[in-house]
Amino acid sequence: MITSVLLSIRGRPLSCRHETQMKSQEPQRDAEKGRILLFRPRIPRARNDNLRRPHHLRSPVDDLSKYERSRENDSYRHRMVNNLLAFAVLSLIVYCGIWLANTMAQLRADQDCVLTGRTNCAPIKVPLEPR
Repeated sequence: MITSVLLSIRGRPLSCRHETQMKSQEPQRDAEKGRILLFRPRIPRARNDNLRRPHHLRSPVDDLSKYERSRENDSYRHRMVNNLLAFAVLSLIVYCGIWLANTMAQLRADQDCVLTGRTNCAPIKVPLEPR
């Protein structure tokens, strides 16, 4: 690549030409490449590591047997009553969700009807007179 450089020496412009070449991006062999850090690989734990150290056999949690219940105290009737109550509460929640979704859909339909400029959007319930 040839470039032209305009220089001024003591007030006189001087034109000179010199050639520049692009430098290679590859590292030079004699240049320092940086510092290399060697890491030791981690040593995997052996499967029988706990057998070698008896102090690790002790559980960090205290004995949980004080929280266990015997089979004799298990009440089938009490469990079934609780299951039925849970089912009733969940059924009520599902029913309320469905009712809420239907109400929102009906309100949206009524609002769309009114915003389009139509009349008679809301149904009028007229009681029937017995004859």
